[in-house]
Amino acid sequence: MKIYFAMLLSAVVSFMSVASDSKLSPEQKGLEIAKERKARDEGWGNSTSKLTMILRNSQGKESVRALRIKSLEVADEGDKGLTIFDKPLDVKGTAFLNHSYTQKADDQWLFLPALKRVKRIASQNKSGPFMGSEFAYEDLSSFELDKYTFSYISDDKFGEQSVYVLEQTPTDRYSGYSKQKVWIDQQHYRPLKVEYYDRKGSLLKTLTLSDYQKYLEKYWRAHTLEMVNHQTNKSTLLKTELLAFNVGLTKSDFNQASLRRAK
Repeated sequence: MKIYFAMLLSAVVSFMSVASDSKLSPEQKGLEIAKERKARDEGWGNSTSKLTMILRNSQGKESVRALRIKSLEVADEGDKGLTIFDKPLDVKGTAFLNHSYTQKADDQWLFLPALKRVKRIASQNKSGPFMGSEFAYEDLSSFELDKYTFSYISDDKFGEQSVYVLEQTPTDRYSGYSKQKVWIDQQHYRPLKVEYYDRKGSLLKTLTLSDYQKYLEKYWRAHTLEMVNHQTNKSTLLKTELLAFNVGLTKSDFNQASLRRAK
């Protein structure tokens, strides 16, 4: 009980300091908000999910895919993720492995069953589209503080919710983005919208996150993500159909061999 109370008090103090300290510079306040966002999503362990991906072209024609994602939280290192496509037949068995890091570029691999080989995604290619969607390979990385510099812009409203608006600038020289603008709700520190700007500084894409649900009495997950490309008029919708935590995954489930045996 004492530990729980101390954690609760710490969270309240952190919230009050972020919300009310007018002495912080925009960079300091932006970083403090980002730290709180990160802190509130630590300790979830591992999870599996089933999702539906809907690709829409510029004419509105849709194609539907079924996929699964396995995730593993790694303390002080960055999360690991394994994405496996189940449908349709032309992508069945395709698997993507991501090892996120806190202070260096992610390691990423793609297994193509038709070629029966694992392809490493080079750092300079991570701004490319993931499996023909409007998500880039770099969008699939876990949120790590050292991957960005932050700056607080303003308080605002997003629908009925009070939000912080931040600008975060990728530190990776190979990033496809010059900056990102993020709307984070002030109550739970969940991202609600992200604008992505290309290397020329023009608005490229907007990600909207909605249908949040709480797991393990603490962790919020958006069940609907929509990425809209403003330059091509294409979009990708990701809907989570099933999500479970504490399923017994370990690091051995996230190596290159696991790509080939992914089922």
